[in-house]
Amino acid sequence: MHRSRVYAAIIDTPEPEAASAFWSAALGVPAQQDVAEPQFTVLHGALPGLVTAVQAVDDAPRLHIDIETDDVAAETARLLSLGAVEVSQWLECHVLRAPGGHLVCVIPVHSDPETFAAHANTWP
Repeated sequence: MHRSRVYAAIIDTPEPEAASAFWSAALGVPAQQDVAEPQFTVLHGALPGLVTAVQAVDDAPRLHIDIETDDVAAETARLLSLGAVEVSQWLECHVLRAPGGHLVCVIPVHSDPETFAAHANTWP
């Protein structure tokens, strides 16, 4: 048995400075570069309950979802059984392509334990 939940909505772009400035102004929220992971600029409060960020990528602009879990292997296997296809792996993050073409990243728990426990789904 494991647990998972949607953790973040990520705006991927090869132009992170322009995208961060635009989304910060468009949504009326502050933007702050993540010191620990400088490829991310967090848009604080854009989607209450979720981390919303702009990520610098060397690829086409797109949106993707991060799913956090207490068992990355089990959650990855669950999503693969639902029709996702694994695209790559980076550190502990498994990048999947969902049916329809959207990217989903399966990551270890990043939120505080109380938030995760309160909002995570439990899977057999």
